[in-house]
Amino acid sequence: METVEAMTSTMADKSETQQPPVVPLDALLNVRVARVSTVAFFVVSQLKRQIELLSASGAQVTVVTGGGSEMASLEAIPGINCVTIDIPRSISPWRDLLALLRLYLFFRRGHIDIAHSTTPKAGLLTAIAAFLAGVPIRLHTFTGQPWVNMKGVRRSLIRGGDRLIGKLNTRCYADSEGQRQFLVEQGIIDDKQLFVIGAGSLAGVDGERFNPARFSNEELIATRQTLDIPENAPVILFVGRITADKGVHELLEAFREIKARQSRAHLVFVGRFDSDSGIKGEICQDKIDSIRDTHIVGHTECPEAYMAIADILCLPSYREGFGTVVIEAAAMEVPTVGSDIYGLADAVVNGETGILVPPRDSAALARAMSILLADEEQRVKMGCAARQRSRMLFDANLINGQLIEEYGNFFCSVGKP
Repeated sequence: METVEAMTSTMADKSETQQPPVVPLDALLNVRVARVSTVAFFVVSQLKRQIELLSASGAQVTVVTGGGSEMASLEAIPGINCVTIDIPRSISPWRDLLALLRLYLFFRRGHIDIAHSTTPKAGLLTAIAAFLAGVPIRLHTFTGQPWVNMKGVRRSLIRGGDRLIGKLNTRCYADSEGQRQFLVEQGIIDDKQLFVIGAGSLAGVDGERFNPARFSNEELIATRQTLDIPENAPVILFVGRITADKGVHELLEAFREIKARQSRAHLVFVGRFDSDSGIKGEICQDKIDSIRDTHIVGHTECPEAYMAIADILCLPSYREGFGTVVIEAAAMEVPTVGSDIYGLADAVVNGETGILVPPRDSAALARAMSILLADEEQRVKMGCAARQRSRMLFDANLINGQLIEEYGNFFCSVGKP
């Protein structure tokens, strides 16, 4: 197995050879950029730092997304505008048509230079509207394919939507090399039109924010006390949407098996229940509460506080574009047990920064978590390797800087209309 040092050296060398030319500092001055996502929560949790840096680079940034309590956080970012457009996650012909019209009018009236979408439905509607409106630079970042676990007409429609995104946009990005290869092999998009920024991820990791040194011992004890977790009890952490396609059913089964062996471990869920994912087998709170030593935190703007007390991050997803939470936990020196799927296989070096198991296999998941719970030395070693890799390859300043250079190069080549 390739060592972490060898892998990171190879990836760093590869990243250096693929660096775009240096762009003048004023390359994005007054360039009108629209960042479009389905929900505000996604923008706040994944893209806020990237948008701040875009604005600081001189771009006139408008965030277009659905409303919600998170809009206040977006509106507080200096120098950006926010536009609320209802973009439904599920198929809704009338609402979809209305959103398409509103996006088209926004792009035309705003004379947008660069339209960059994320999330599936926003990607499809933005691709169509921006193309029709004549936006010169149309970009989309794929962050996972919901159709992977679907069947029938619905799968065909959503899969076809991804193909249309590829055809109508100037360029597309995947947030991992594994996802890029999957999309090309599936015939969704030509390999000459799909790229990965740096070593992958959507916006990298804020190394100052996700730093275990931020938290004092007193703060760690206080966090445990709020959840009624004993000071020396091991903690397994899940961060993300609490829904079936994140592997929560398998995680609960695995944890139930671990507790049957008289383990002192506690399982903490950080995230929202998601009943709108389109996946059968919705997770209910009662199912989690029925297992002892489980805790539901809900949504928080400070997941790193819970990563600071965690021994293992568990992410047994069925699909994942990359798994940003994995490299965030890695930066906090927390190894991951996750599914061996594209995306997570890019975020986790199996046997070095965590353990990958077959998806939908609760027994394998229980074995992997038990191995790390029983071997503190191995767990700490993996955590240190994970932090080193996260800092070297996925630093937010590196990833976001590369994206801004990409914008600048594109704009310099296309020119202002």
